[in-house]
Amino acid sequence: MRAYFLVAGVLGLTSLALNFAIAQSQPALPSAAPSATRPTKIAEAPVLSGNPVDPKLKELFESKIIAEWEALKHKDKKAYAELLADDYQGVEIDAKGERNKIQALNELPGENVFDYTLWGFKLIPLDPDAVLAIYESTMQFPPKAQVRYTRVYISELWVKRAGQWKVLHYQETHVK
Repeated sequence: MRAYFLVAGVLGLTSLALNFAIAQSQPALPSAAPSATRPTKIAEAPVLSGNPVDPKLKELFESKIIAEWEALKHKDKKAYAELLADDYQGVEIDAKGERNKIQALNELPGENVFDYTLWGFKLIPLDPDAVLAIYESTMQFPPKAQVRYTRVYISELWVKRAGQWKVLHYQETHVK
């Protein structure tokens, strides 16, 4: 039993040190002030592995993720639906648990994302038909909202279905 607690303690400290090191290496948050134009590119995270990703693949997913956030911002149900797989599952920071595609689309009119900033983009190809995209978003809410900004770390699993890339799984984690 002591060995278990020793290993758990060492793993916990290692995790804490790694999280601290990553947090210290992150760039300062860009201004989340509303802008008339959207970014055409998401700021990249530092490369942690030795295998570079095909630039065309990165460009493709950057544009898809920006389209996803634009659909959220503009409450565009059709555009958002086209990006989600039929068996989509997503978990957001609202503590409402996992939601499927229909639930995510039905919640769209209630979204209050006024603007957003995306950064720290990292793409991990898993096989020819699956990609893991990781990035952070700073969301800005309307001026009269009780909470004006929130920052989330996001992981999305994209899969190719019938020749089209779709989000299969979405996971948000709150970042302070």
